[in-house]
Amino acid sequence: MATPSSSAHAGGTGHDRHPRALSPANLLLTLALSVFGAIIGIQMMSRLGITPSTSLIGALAAMSLARVPLAMFRGFRSPHAQNLAQTSISSATFGAANSLFLPIGIPFLFGLPEMVTPMLVGVSLAMLLDGWLLYRMFDTPVFPARQPWPVGIATAEAIKAGDSGGRQARILAGGLVLGAAGALLGLPMSAFGVALIGGLSAMAAFGIGLLARAYSTVLTGVDIARLYIPHGMMIGAGLVALAQVAMLMLRRRPRAGEAAADPAGAPSNTGLGAALRLGAVGYLAIMVLLAFGTGVYLEMSPGMLLLFIVYGAFAAFVHEIIVGISAMHAGWFPAFAVALITLMIGILMGLPPQGLVVLAGFSAATGPAFADMGYDLKTGHLLRGEGADPAFERDGRIQQTIAAMLGFGVAIVVVALTHKSLFQQGQTAPIDAAYVAAIRAGISGDTALNLAIWALPGALLQWLGGSTRQLGVLFATGLLIGNPLAGWMVALGIVVRLLASRWMSRSTREQMEVFAGGVIAGDALLNFLSGFFPHARK
Repeated sequence: MATPSSSAHAGGTGHDRHPRALSPANLLLTLALSVFGAIIGIQMMSRLGITPSTSLIGALAAMSLARVPLAMFRGFRSPHAQNLAQTSISSATFGAANSLFLPIGIPFLFGLPEMVTPMLVGVSLAMLLDGWLLYRMFDTPVFPARQPWPVGIATAEAIKAGDSGGRQARILAGGLVLGAAGALLGLPMSAFGVALIGGLSAMAAFGIGLLARAYSTVLTGVDIARLYIPHGMMIGAGLVALAQVAMLMLRRRPRAGEAAADPAGAPSNTGLGAALRLGAVGYLAIMVLLAFGTGVYLEMSPGMLLLFIVYGAFAAFVHEIIVGISAMHAGWFPAFAVALITLMIGILMGLPPQGLVVLAGFSAATGPAFADMGYDLKTGHLLRGEGADPAFERDGRIQQTIAAMLGFGVAIVVVALTHKSLFQQGQTAPIDAAYVAAIRAGISGDTALNLAIWALPGALLQWLGGSTRQLGVLFATGLLIGNPLAGWMVALGIVVRLLASRWMSRSTREQMEVFAGGVIAGDALLNFLSGFFPHARK
């Protein structure tokens, strides 16, 4: 395995070769970590209903192997090799849990076990397409690399601190301790860390949404969740966000501060359009495969079948964009809730129950792997010097994508081999029961009216904030999550950030990103470990 010189650690010199994802040492570690990540993801999803971030586990594994006095492990001293390791395990974890295991549990719980295998084939293809699209869309005007992608920052800072040590490592360690200690007390410390580095207006919208959902009943006597106000807001904001993406795609020249093409060779607006067209064709093809593979076409007229296929592909696109935007700005994404919105609209359209089962699974499968790969590419982008060496950046991104695809491939195999025995033991993702209940209960006319009414303010807020701030999507994300502690932690982070901008020196403020990365990483590590020792957490 090629070992870059120390100069490559900061981004390459133009003569360095990025570590190869398929070199023997990297490939063996990738496969081992991916198997571990996939198993952990499935277990956490079935037991707790969440997917832990395993990025740091992969990086720490590579760092540990680098200290073994054997020649074959020497290459893991490179932070870029560590980046490949964390990319593969993270992809396998989110892919197995969110993109595969969760969706195929819906037909099983609905009493349609014969649909599980074709669903697994369809959502596997959707996951792979998700990863490829993020590779093509990363660092374009739609998903700029300069945006926070907070989990990516946390992982990058941890890897850099392990590589360089010194003051940066001490600052990161302080953040790690605070994040883990707060998480041990039940505080969502990642929300605090994200608020320190995210866009200020986006974080404010996110925090207000979290608190509004949490205290609406106490303050006004109105339960906004029962009225489906958050869902309506997200529908409106999501549609406007999609229109803003279309406008960015059609723009011939970028506005000030937006690059038409990433120096590493990421697609320009023209290339972005090609990526989106590929996504549209791909999602349509997968919906056709699902419609005929699961047999739901037998329950539909030709017109209804066409509507089902087109709407399913469109909903997957919207879901992907919303989840990606939320992850990019807030580090949190309402994937479960947005999939439920897709399902509710399908119910209102009069799709048959079997079609709704497929729709729910397909929608839930798209988005999480897309967002998680955004975090990984942000990590790599920071480690490679933020595009200082275009050739090195391009090469690194390609190698990361290969590592991610290996992780996805392992996830497919693990889920295919284990899902039957897990289902027989009654283990499915908890959210699957909510999807099945919604399909069986249906949606009333009053609910449809509420969705339509509250889509208007969601659309207006998103339009006023523009494509850079994403106020509508972030506010609706907060409303859908509705975690009061997270809301207060976001508020605390914003206050600390404002005080720092007023009273701290510029050099001290610049260290805040390192500290915030430590807080997020500490929270992620504690949450990961608490899955094994749930009673140890207060």
